[in-house]
Amino acid sequence: MKATLLHSTGLRMHVAGPGPFITRRSYGYAGRRIVWKARQHRKGLARAARALENAPVPFWQTQGYNWWTGGLFALGSLLFLLGSLLSLLPADLGLAATPINVVFFMGSIPFTLAGYLQHFQAANASAFTLDPSDTAAPRRIALIGWHPQSPGWLSTFCQFVGTVAFNFNTFDPLVVGDGWEVQDLAVWLPGMIGSVLFLASGYLAFVETAHRYWSWRPRQLDWQIVFVNLLGCFAFMAASTLAYVPRGGEAWWIPDLANILLGLGAFGFFLGAALMMRESAAAAKS
Repeated sequence: MKATLLHSTGLRMHVAGPGPFITRRSYGYAGRRIVWKARQHRKGLARAARALENAPVPFWQTQGYNWWTGGLFALGSLLFLLGSLLSLLPADLGLAATPINVVFFMGSIPFTLAGYLQHFQAANASAFTLDPSDTAAPRRIALIGWHPQSPGWLSTFCQFVGTVAFNFNTFDPLVVGDGWEVQDLAVWLPGMIGSVLFLASGYLAFVETAHRYWSWRPRQLDWQIVFVNLLGCFAFMAASTLAYVPRGGEAWWIPDLANILLGLGAFGFFLGAALMMRESAAAAKS
């Protein structure tokens, strides 16, 4: 969607976004050309105008907050990658399933922390204003918020709930039995729910950054971040699908393929997290 709108002040504004969302605004203000982007706005990445005005920045939009969020995602991804690699080791090495499941569960914890930090940021993003130096914080801090008109809020909410589902998916193997019914109900089902939510989250983050339903902009850092995350979400989805335990058993190669795909998904998220950390460092220098 691309359109030219007339603001209530009489200002002509060019807007873009995957309908019904508006994720990009372009307009002239005080002799300057302003380009407002939804992702940069909620993460506090476009702060040049604020710095000129010496305006305060909420802690959830600081460089450190963004960097540590990326760092937690990176840690969780590395532990998931480690768990998937350990799962592929030959059985004669004697590595029990329990230590591997502990690694996966430990990985789910920083994932959940990072997911909530990112959602808290989206829940408290200020509303759009014409003046880019206006950084007034919300009157009341929101723990979850309700902004269904924002693809960023929808994306981070889906991701956070998905990480909670992965907490159950990785903890339950430590306490439940080996029966196929229990495995599918207590382990596979939460993992599938988490994967579906991650896939929805990844695509919403992608369209928020692309300003359309699809784009190819591999030279842009923000596009790289959401694209590799989206690829990771697809890999997680495929891994969760293959992780279903049928009543009559399954071919030997299916669990291995599921673990390979899980590792690829974790690697995609690690790359996205590392790029997020790079993005926050670059924003601090702008």
